[in-house]
Amino acid sequence: MKMPSPAAVKAFRRRVRAHYARHGRHTLPWRKTTDPYRILVSEMMLQQTQVDRVIPKYRAFLKQFPTVRALACAPRRVVLAAWSGLGYNRRARFLHEAAQHVVAEHGGRFPQDIAALEALPGVGHYTARAVAAFAFNTPVVMIETNIRTVYLHEFFADAQHVPDSELVPIIERTRDTRNSREWYAALMDYGTHLKKQHTNPSRRSKHHTRQSAFKGSRRQLRGCIVRTLADADARASTAALARVCNRSREETQHALEALAREGMVRRDKRSWRL
Repeated sequence: MKMPSPAAVKAFRRRVRAHYARHGRHTLPWRKTTDPYRILVSEMMLQQTQVDRVIPKYRAFLKQFPTVRALACAPRRVVLAAWSGLGYNRRARFLHEAAQHVVAEHGGRFPQDIAALEALPGVGHYTARAVAAFAFNTPVVMIETNIRTVYLHEFFADAQHVPDSELVPIIERTRDTRNSREWYAALMDYGTHLKKQHTNPSRRSKHHTRQSAFKGSRRQLRGCIVRTLADADARASTAALARVCNRSREETQHALEALAREGMVRRDKRSWRL
């Protein structure tokens, strides 16, 4: 791996910033805040979900839970009902638990330390650094799908199966240590643009995986179960949930057992509830 020259770094930064100045998504609601709670909500929602779907859910969620304390105090059923429609409902559970952790362990104030952020439920390597960058302007080194797209396109044009370990030193070399917040926003927007203009460069990443179809999937069934049980403290039997979700009883039972192991649902006599 050859590191880019100072001239190449300068030209790259200029290209990214020029695109952001002309085409950046400056009006995204999470770009207008430095509140770490709101940044965390956006990051959790944006995982594997398109921006256009997230925007209305983000606004509605924050209207219902405007502060980390409001979310921490809410019943899980209410949080899951507010999340309904975004999918991957474990994210809602993790977000709820993270809010409770911030209130219980940090007095309602988000820690700025990366290790402390990573200790929050459901907050991994990338999410901790995204909160640090966008809320606290910390000059972190981080990578996600759009950032990966940019560096593959710009610095690995003819390479295949490129591991992130080769991208990270270049991300570190080219980062903006003074305005991490704007730099990563610019990178993400440039990556989104590149995906529209070229065959997705991320396919050349060693870490690229193709998402399975949603229709008929276990994910769809799990989402249907959670939505059904999120209604007004609803309870339902396995057979009833199978009918509502149009799946076999056996398939529904397996999904319920998995959700129970994750703490998403629990058995109440002959019925299930959140």
